[in-house]
Amino acid sequence: MEHCRLLGSSWTLAAVDTVIARGGLKDWKELRRAAADKAELRERILRVCAGLPAEPTEHRYYFWDYSVRRHVA
Repeated sequence: MEHCRLLGSSWTLAAVDTVIARGGLKDWKELRRAAADKAELRERILRVCAGLPAEPTEHRYYFWDYSVRRHVA
């Protein structure tokens, strides 16, 4: 996902949030590959997901929170 908040290979909190909220499968795979090797990125994902939206329909955040916690455990 080409996004103005994703600068090069730097995954900012805003970029992570954008990919989770608006990204497609290709974008999610890219984030997953990057997070597999970088504990710092997994922590950023958890930080983004910690502020889960109030609506339970925002299942994307729950999915990422669960996935990262499962990987770290």
